[in-house]
Amino acid sequence: MEAYYILIVGVLFLLAISDLIVGVSNDAVNFLNSAIGSKAAPFKIILAIAAAGVLVGAVFSNGMMEVARKGIFHPEYFAFSEIMVIFLAVMLTDILLLDFFNTMGLPTSTTVSIVFEILGSAVAVAIYKITRSETAINQLGDYINIESSVKIITGIFISVIIAFSVGMIVQWIVRLAFSFNLKKTYKYWTGVWGGFAITAILYFLLMKGAKGSTLVTDEMLAFIKDHTAKILLYSFLGWTLLFQLLATFTRVNILKITVLVGTFALAMAFAGNDLVNFIGVPLAGFESFKSFMASGGTDAGGFMMTSLKNPVNTPIFFLITAGLIMVLTLRFSKKAKSVTATTIDLSRQDEGTERFASSSLARFLVRRSVEMGNGIGKITPGALSRFITTRFDAERNKGVKQEKLAFDLIRASVNLVVASILIAFGTSLKLPLSTTYVTFMVAMGTSLADGAWGRESAVYRITGVLTVIGGWFFTAFSAFLASFVIASLIFFGKLPVILIMIALSIFILLRTHAFHKKKAEKEELIDSKIITASYEVLKACDDEVKRSITKVSRILSQTYSQFSREKHKELNKLRKDSKQLSKAIKELRENMPSTLKKFKETELESGHHYVQVVAYMREMSNSLMHIVQPAYNHLDNNHPVDKEQTAALKDFSEKSGEFFQYVIALLKERKFEHLDELAKRRDEMINQANDIIRNRIKILKKTQKGVKVSVTYMEMLSETKNLFLNVVQLVKANAYLSERVAENENEKKEASKK
Repeated sequence: MEAYYILIVGVLFLLAISDLIVGVSNDAVNFLNSAIGSKAAPFKIILAIAAAGVLVGAVFSNGMMEVARKGIFHPEYFAFSEIMVIFLAVMLTDILLLDFFNTMGLPTSTTVSIVFEILGSAVAVAIYKITRSETAINQLGDYINIESSVKIITGIFISVIIAFSVGMIVQWIVRLAFSFNLKKTYKYWTGVWGGFAITAILYFLLMKGAKGSTLVTDEMLAFIKDHTAKILLYSFLGWTLLFQLLATFTRVNILKITVLVGTFALAMAFAGNDLVNFIGVPLAGFESFKSFMASGGTDAGGFMMTSLKNPVNTPIFFLITAGLIMVLTLRFSKKAKSVTATTIDLSRQDEGTERFASSSLARFLVRRSVEMGNGIGKITPGALSRFITTRFDAERNKGVKQEKLAFDLIRASVNLVVASILIAFGTSLKLPLSTTYVTFMVAMGTSLADGAWGRESAVYRITGVLTVIGGWFFTAFSAFLASFVIASLIFFGKLPVILIMIALSIFILLRTHAFHKKKAEKEELIDSKIITASYEVLKACDDEVKRSITKVSRILSQTYSQFSREKHKELNKLRKDSKQLSKAIKELRENMPSTLKKFKETELESGHHYVQVVAYMREMSNSLMHIVQPAYNHLDNNHPVDKEQTAALKDFSEKSGEFFQYVIALLKERKFEHLDELAKRRDEMINQANDIIRNRIKILKKTQKGVKVSVTYMEMLSETKNLFLNVVQLVKANAYLSERVAENENEKKEASKK
């Protein structure tokens, strides 16, 4: 029996290492997004500062997480064997759940995850104990700390609403003072804002970093508590004076200092407090095992875990080791970058390709907000309205050579200051705030106040925020359910189930790692194709036209073939392929404004043709989708296919293939003098499609049967005609761009010869 529980303790510590890696990847967004988004320093320096904060925070950590020992359940009602089942189920669930969210690039709360995992596994074991005894099910409250669980859930709602609102209000006031023209306002406000910011961060460190630390004595804490007001006042006056002098007489960027100090503070607080989310449960399991062995180690089912109610100091060795693992993860984890990218994308100042699609709720909220804004505008005095507009006009104050940032240092500092104050205030009130919830919602509130959510991007950004928030609540539900199921399986299956679950966890982690690696490589490939000159724009566009037409040719040919053969699964794949093509072309269209800026004043004609090419590509992809979708819907509804016209459709499909082969050859060889021949072949294909439609009408009149298939045929053929028209127009528009590419290539060859 001793070997069995030694194995469980060993597995708990191995899972703790994995959980540290997965957890840091998730929580990196809390302290990295402001510095990275504003480019306060090079990425390596930001990571170094955050790593230092993590390491210091780990050393100052309070070690054991009380919620893991007695916050969610009452340990005195559980035996040692039952406690170990609860802890093992929690760790297995936590790794899989957090890794899933990291792979999807969505920030979630490790605090909420661990709380509901403990709750789920504890409820599972408690129900089993109740069913084996004469205790009524309504006595579940004897085992579970329901009051604490309700407090956690309430804290979620409160933190989400307050963080967003306060972030929005503070950012509006600070931006009103600074505006986007920092060259004019920097010297007037930087000293006051910098002093306030550093003081707020200091308050945050005192309340959140030092409280409960193993290295801070009770006397030190008492002194800090008794003299908090004086410390903050002297800090504000001293920092304000220092920063004002630096801003007036030196070129030191105070805002960068503020952001980097804030990054260190949040990283330190994260490690000092959230570290226990990752190692609290394994350490509680280890302490339980030591207590059990001290009792003789004979009756695992009868030894009750009253000892978990006592506070235990964590050895410094465990804290330093955990800190080093987190630092290494922060340095090498690509998933941390994915989670950070989601927050930065949702709060960036500029327009571009959006990560999330629009939703009906987002559209409703934007519509109501616009109406409310218009109403407020009508009652606001004109002079005041114009003054506010100039302060929030980012485009007006953009420099020509200004570096492209997701947001500026003003917003980055507000993000850190507001998050620090709210978390510190929540800690003083003993509210169960989540650092992820607070930092994310503050960032969303400041981006809204800063005008980052314009009419062109608001619906997508709001959808993204709602998706992330929905993910948080899904975390709670799925954490409870998954932990409940895993605890039940382990409770009854013992060692065989434990081994199966470990193997399954390793398999899933490897699969998600491979998925994320493939996704990251794809994104890196896209980033490597970022275009910096007009020639590269034209070359990339020319290549994309060839690739797109090749894909269209394949999908069209297979659609008619698989439809005639009634291959439902194959048509579904083709439908997905057509949607992916449409999505890729849509991204080209959304990035068109930034792409056109790469053209010089003398290249306006090239820019005009580029716009035409993208437009015709979009029309071509739309026509293709309207061919594939009706075919798929027809088979999906189990409607029959008329065999009478199979031969005609097969011949039409083959001729379509020949037409596209001619198109592709013309594009590759740049034989644009044959455009008249291309138009002639297009007309022949359209005439053939018209003939099939006429025959379909004749068949329909004779038999009065096959109405569904007739509608499908006519819809597919009509859209195929539109497809031919758009393809020819696309080739004509691309001819100009392709010739410019050829000219550039010839010039390069001539230059290389010289």
